[in-house]
Amino acid sequence: MSILAGKKALVFGVLNEYSIGWHISDALHKAGCELAFSHLPGEKIERRVIKAVEPFKPAFLAPCDVSRDEDITRTMETAAAKFGSFDILVHSLAFAPAEALHHPFLNTTREAWKTALDISAYSLVALARAAQPIMNTDGSIMTLSYLGAEKFIPMYNVMAVAKAALECSVRYLAAEMGRHKKHIRVNAISAGAVKTMAARGIGDIDKMMVHYTEKAPLPWQADTAATHVGRTALYLASNLSSGVTGETIYVDGGYNIVGW
Repeated sequence: MSILAGKKALVFGVLNEYSIGWHISDALHKAGCELAFSHLPGEKIERRVIKAVEPFKPAFLAPCDVSRDEDITRTMETAAAKFGSFDILVHSLAFAPAEALHHPFLNTTREAWKTALDISAYSLVALARAAQPIMNTDGSIMTLSYLGAEKFIPMYNVMAVAKAALECSVRYLAAEMGRHKKHIRVNAISAGAVKTMAARGIGDIDKMMVHYTEKAPLPWQADTAATHVGRTALYLASNLSSGVTGETIYVDGGYNIVGW
């Protein structure tokens, strides 16, 4: 029997087949999980997402701008209507205005700061709160972080602050949701360099991939990097991680341990 047979997952953040969320969805789908997806409102984006997730035969797709509470409420109402209840929530969302990533961190504006933390970090709290009533006991929530949450990464800027807030939020959510009668787990995956659309927006992704290849203890290649993340997500989604919550798990070939 597939490890996630009978399980249902709601995935936020798939834009195309290069998205980390797509590779996570692929791993869950192959393990027998039924999937549904949220996407930003807009006909063009919807068409792109529909094409990307078609192999997974999704139960439904729901437009959702996570900066709007009413959108989150409507998405969870759709999930309740279509799924009844579900087991896994995947938060693979992050955004900061381009100028906040390409100008010095010292020049970060108040509005760019608010936007980055709202969409990249607070959205996890908002989604977890809205999802808890319709998630099954022993469910799993997972999000995506990056080493920039604790180390200086050129041009990562305010997104690093957002990822640090995200990892802290994981710990607080894990403590509260784990003690709740449903015992929902909340964890983060800190992924290594992966060639996603978002990574290309930050810049120097090709140089970063070469650096990871040279420095990571385990092989880290562009064509397999996201697959490693998907496998760890499968572990977090399954009962194999039944005693794991509040963790940030590094999936980067060991790059984060290297000092020299």
